[in-house]
Amino acid sequence: MDLAERPAPPRVDYSSHAYWAGTIKMGLSKFFILRVLHDRAMHGYDIARAVEVTTGGCCSPTEGTVYPVLREFEAGGYVTALDEVVHGRQRRVYALTDRGRAAFQVALAAWMDATQALQDTSRVFAARAAAANDTPCCP
Repeated sequence: MDLAERPAPPRVDYSSHAYWAGTIKMGLSKFFILRVLHDRAMHGYDIARAVEVTTGGCCSPTEGTVYPVLREFEAGGYVTALDEVVHGRQRRVYALTDRGRAAFQVALAAWMDATQALQDTSRVFAARAAAANDTPCCP
Protein backbone atom coordinates (compact mmCIF):
# COMPACT_ATOMS: atom_id res chain seq x y z
CA MET A 1 0.00 0.00 0.00
CA ASP A 2 1.52 3.33 -0.98
CA LEU A 3 1.04 6.59 0.89
CA ALA A 4 -1.85 7.70 -1.32
CA GLU A 5 -3.86 4.58 -0.40
CA ARG A 6 -3.40 4.82 3.36
CA PRO A 7 -6.38 6.10 5.30
CA ALA A 8 -5.93 9.46 6.94
CA PRO A 9 -5.16 9.26 10.63
CA PRO A 10 -8.01 10.26 12.91
CA ARG A 11 -8.18 13.95 13.51
CA VAL A 12 -7.70 15.18 17.03
CA ASP A 13 -9.61 18.30 17.95
CA TYR A 14 -7.01 20.13 20.01
CA SER A 15 -9.50 22.92 20.58
CA SER A 16 -11.82 20.53 22.40
CA HIS A 17 -12.05 20.80 26.19
CA ALA A 18 -12.99 17.11 26.26
CA TYR A 19 -9.70 16.17 24.55
CA TRP A 20 -7.55 18.04 27.07
CA ALA A 21 -9.63 16.95 30.06
CA GLY A 22 -9.31 13.31 28.95
CA THR A 23 -5.56 13.62 28.46
CA ILE A 24 -5.13 15.15 31.91
CA LYS A 25 -7.36 12.56 33.56
CA MET A 26 -5.40 9.69 32.00
CA GLY A 27 -2.19 11.04 33.47
CA LEU A 28 -3.72 11.80 36.84
CA SER A 29 -5.40 8.42 37.23
CA LYS A 30 -2.15 6.64 38.11
CA PHE A 31 -1.22 9.39 40.53
CA PHE A 32 -4.58 9.28 42.29
CA ILE A 33 -4.55 5.48 42.50
CA LEU A 34 -1.28 5.80 44.42
CA ARG A 35 -2.84 8.61 46.45
CA VAL A 36 -5.86 6.67 47.67
CA LEU A 37 -3.81 3.56 48.38
CA HIS A 38 -1.57 5.77 50.51
CA ASP A 39 -4.49 5.97 52.97
CA ARG A 40 -5.40 2.30 53.14
CA ALA A 41 -5.46 -1.02 51.32
CA MET A 42 -8.55 -1.62 49.20
CA HIS A 43 -9.93 -3.57 46.25
CA GLY A 44 -10.31 -2.26 42.71
CA TYR A 45 -13.90 -1.05 42.89
CA ASP A 46 -13.19 0.84 46.11
CA ILE A 47 -10.07 2.34 44.55
CA ALA A 48 -12.08 3.67 41.60
CA ARG A 49 -14.72 5.17 43.92
CA ALA A 50 -12.09 6.62 46.29
CA VAL A 51 -10.34 8.35 43.37
CA GLU A 52 -13.67 9.81 42.26
CA VAL A 53 -14.44 11.09 45.78
CA THR A 54 -10.90 12.37 46.38
CA THR A 55 -10.92 14.36 43.14
CA GLY A 56 -14.46 15.64 43.52
CA GLY A 57 -15.42 13.78 40.35
CA CYS A 58 -12.62 15.29 38.24
CA CYS A 59 -11.11 11.82 37.79
CA SER A 60 -13.55 8.94 37.64
CA PRO A 61 -11.57 5.91 36.50
CA THR A 62 -13.51 2.83 35.50
CA GLU A 63 -12.58 -0.56 36.84
CA GLY A 64 -11.35 -1.32 33.31
CA THR A 65 -8.82 1.49 33.76
CA VAL A 66 -7.90 0.71 37.36
CA TYR A 67 -7.04 -2.99 37.04
CA PRO A 68 -4.39 -2.67 34.31
CA VAL A 69 -2.70 0.07 36.36
CA LEU A 70 -2.81 -2.10 39.47
CA ARG A 71 -1.26 -5.01 37.56
CA GLU A 72 1.47 -2.67 36.31
CA PHE A 73 2.08 -1.37 39.85
CA GLU A 74 2.15 -4.92 41.21
CA ALA A 75 4.65 -6.06 38.57
CA GLY A 76 6.88 -3.12 39.47
CA GLY A 77 6.73 -3.79 43.19
CA TYR A 78 4.73 -0.64 43.99
CA VAL A 79 1.73 -2.54 45.38
CA THR A 80 1.06 -5.96 46.81
CA ALA A 81 -2.14 -7.86 46.21
CA LEU A 82 -3.77 -10.37 48.52
CA ASP A 83 -6.95 -12.33 47.94
CA GLU A 84 -9.38 -11.75 50.80
CA VAL A 85 -13.05 -12.22 51.50
CA VAL A 86 -14.70 -8.80 51.66
CA HIS A 87 -18.41 -8.67 52.53
CA GLY A 88 -18.68 -12.35 51.68
CA ARG A 89 -17.04 -11.98 48.26
CA GLN A 90 -13.56 -12.95 47.15
CA ARG A 91 -11.66 -9.74 46.39
CA ARG A 92 -8.12 -8.86 45.50
CA VAL A 93 -7.00 -6.21 47.97
CA TYR A 94 -4.13 -3.91 47.01
CA ALA A 95 -1.73 -2.15 49.37
CA LEU A 96 1.16 0.20 48.74
CA THR A 97 4.65 -1.05 49.40
CA ASP A 98 7.44 1.20 50.65
CA ARG A 99 8.45 1.54 47.00
CA GLY A 100 4.88 2.62 46.16
CA ARG A 101 4.91 5.23 48.94
CA ALA A 102 8.20 6.59 47.61
CA ALA A 103 6.79 6.65 44.07
CA PHE A 104 3.79 8.64 45.32
CA GLN A 105 6.12 11.24 46.86
CA VAL A 106 8.06 11.56 43.58
CA ALA A 107 4.82 11.79 41.59
CA LEU A 108 3.48 14.46 43.95
CA ALA A 109 6.61 16.57 43.49
CA ALA A 110 6.43 16.19 39.69
CA TRP A 111 2.73 17.15 39.56
CA MET A 112 3.40 20.14 41.82
CA ASP A 113 6.13 21.28 39.41
CA ALA A 114 3.66 20.99 36.54
CA THR A 115 0.99 22.79 38.57
CA GLN A 116 3.38 25.67 39.27
CA ALA A 117 4.23 25.96 35.57
CA LEU A 118 0.53 26.03 34.70
CA GLN A 119 -0.14 28.71 37.31
CA ASP A 120 2.78 30.79 36.02
CA THR A 121 1.48 30.47 32.46
CA SER A 122 -2.01 31.46 33.57
CA ARG A 123 -0.67 34.58 35.33
CA VAL A 124 1.33 35.64 32.25
CA PHE A 125 -1.68 35.30 29.96
CA ALA A 126 -3.98 37.06 32.43
CA ALA A 127 -1.51 39.95 32.66
CA ARG A 128 -1.26 40.16 28.86
CA ALA A 129 -5.04 40.15 28.51
CA ALA A 130 -5.36 42.89 31.14
CA ALA A 131 -2.70 44.98 29.40
CA ALA A 132 -4.41 44.53 26.04
CA ASN A 133 -7.70 45.74 27.52
CA ASP A 134 -6.03 48.84 29.02
CA THR A 135 -4.70 50.10 25.70
CA PRO A 136 -6.95 52.52 23.94
CA CYS A 137 -8.41 51.24 20.72
CA CYS A 138 -8.35 54.59 19.03
CA PRO A 139 -5.58 57.24 18.90
